[in-house]
Amino acid sequence: MLDFLRNPEFWKHASIPFVAAIIGWVTNWVAIKLTFKPLEFVGIRPFLGWQGIIPSKARKMAEIFVDKTMYRLGTLKEAFQSMEPEKMAEHITAVMEPRLDGYTNEILYYRHPALWKMLPETVKQQVYARVRAEMPGLIENLIADVAEDIEELVDFKHMLTERLEGDKQLLNRLFLEAGEVEFRFIVRSGLYFGFLFGLVQLLVWIFFKHWWVLPAFGIAVGYATNWFAINIIFRPLNPVKLGRFALQGVFLKRQKEVAAVWCKLVTTEILTLQHIIYAVMFGPRAERAQALIRKHIEPVADRVVEAYRPMAGVAVGEDKLAEIRDLIGEKAVGVSTDPFDHWPFNRERGRLAEQLLRERMESLPSEEFQDLLRPCFQEDEMKLIITGAVLGLLAGIAQLVFVFGGV
Repeated sequence: MLDFLRNPEFWKHASIPFVAAIIGWVTNWVAIKLTFKPLEFVGIRPFLGWQGIIPSKARKMAEIFVDKTMYRLGTLKEAFQSMEPEKMAEHITAVMEPRLDGYTNEILYYRHPALWKMLPETVKQQVYARVRAEMPGLIENLIADVAEDIEELVDFKHMLTERLEGDKQLLNRLFLEAGEVEFRFIVRSGLYFGFLFGLVQLLVWIFFKHWWVLPAFGIAVGYATNWFAINIIFRPLNPVKLGRFALQGVFLKRQKEVAAVWCKLVTTEILTLQHIIYAVMFGPRAERAQALIRKHIEPVADRVVEAYRPMAGVAVGEDKLAEIRDLIGEKAVGVSTDPFDHWPFNRERGRLAEQLLRERMESLPSEEFQDLLRPCFQEDEMKLIITGAVLGLLAGIAQLVFVFGGV
């Protein structure tokens, strides 16, 4: 009764859907790996080799990230304001205050070491006291102006693009961490879809044992499993009711979950207070920021010089006092980023921006939310699908030759 189980032909035929399932799994797994790896080109340029699709187009992908995602979630001014500039001023004051006497010594000793040593301690204390008294108000006013003019001081797109283009691993993480569930689904779905296509392939093979059937179905399985998996992630765009069930793209159903993961990554690694301040001070518009600092420091420098003048004025002259004013401005510019090299404070401010971005991302319509992950498939999507088809063809030929002896 069970003699058919001993028949080698039975097992050859039974292997068809399982081989198709393996083809589907492998082609989808390869497609995901080729999207992100390797980070740099491996092989002989220009055609003999490969670089991950996302890393190979790092600048373009970074610009898509800015244009299609960040600009929809808010402006740089809104993000900076959400980090509470008044708290920034308090933090800067707390960090700088213990260093003010040292900075003052550096400036005045650097220009006139002999005179500074000769000054009575009471005069030095007057200078220190003037600096300490002036600094909190200066910092508060400066940060208020920075918050108001932040979009004039920072090229937002340049800041984000340079950060992501310079760190391809981080660029990959934007997609990998947002779509972790979907990428696993793509790989598993290759197994399921491949098996279903394999059943169809088996029926065709039973009635039409032509040499081209297995390679042709290999192409179909490799192509279709990739295509189906990618489309199921994003389609239907909006929920479609089927009785008690609602169908929607796998990625789109996870909007709140994705927003939580993605916004934390962005505000921890990309849109951080430290990166913003460094872009202010060293970006393409740095001269504007430095001029703003000098504008705020000049009145303070004048009052410091006035405290210094009674003993120093006669000895060094007005031209040297003017140099001291300039040195105070240069020192202020030079130390302006120091208070932001403080990870706990940056993370604390980042959580506020994270909350803002998360609320806005959760409320995005599906048409806009899909742009968070969709670009990583749209770039050379057909190349990935065709790669799957080629792998399927090779597997089909191998099955024909090694399982069925070439028929």
